[in-house]
Amino acid sequence: MAFLTSDGALFYEVTGQGQPLLLIHGNGEDHSIFDKAVAVLKDHFRVYALDSRGHGQSFPVDVYHYQDMAEDVHQFITGLSLEKPILCGFSDGGILGLLLASQYPDLLGGVIACGVNTRPEGIKPFWRMLFRLMYRFNRSPLFQLMLTEPDISPDQLARITCPVLITGGSRDMISPKHLEEVTRQIPGAKLHILPGEGHGSYIIGSEKIAQIVLDFAGKRE
Repeated sequence: MAFLTSDGALFYEVTGQGQPLLLIHGNGEDHSIFDKAVAVLKDHFRVYALDSRGHGQSFPVDVYHYQDMAEDVHQFITGLSLEKPILCGFSDGGILGLLLASQYPDLLGGVIACGVNTRPEGIKPFWRMLFRLMYRFNRSPLFQLMLTEPDISPDQLARITCPVLITGGSRDMISPKHLEEVTRQIPGAKLHILPGEGHGSYIIGSEKIAQIVLDFAGKRE
């Protein structure tokens, strides 16, 4: 399906019934990373799995900014009259969740931000060096995005009022100290580190994230 924002059409798939749940992928991916999780979650939620601008089947762009992507999601939520949806975002998707929760306090019912950073320095030095090297060769605007954004301040995080869960893998490319710092800066937020998991191993093509969402929403199977 397609939802028309002020800048272009966002592709999304919707399935299930109940409380609205938004699933938003990371950099360079599309909604299909959540397919296995959706198979579980659709029995408990009305699941909306989106392709961000410039990804999947959504409208193309030449330059990426997290604020633009967050505004797309804001228009999606309000345009479809979704009431207090839970937003589960992986990496870039988690960044969008934090931006929305900070800027629109009454919009979301909760945020699960998986492998999220609030500034580029939250990424471990090895990975930032690798991304800089890759950008030199391919000049991809997606790599440029990761190297220059986001820039979410502690004051912005302190304005979040909805429930927030920060997750990460013990082998994540996001620094564990950064994940702890982000969690401390959000009132009432909780941190869940998954042993042995990498940045997206518990999300991409995995059912594991489904159980985390169910636990967050108090719908443990």
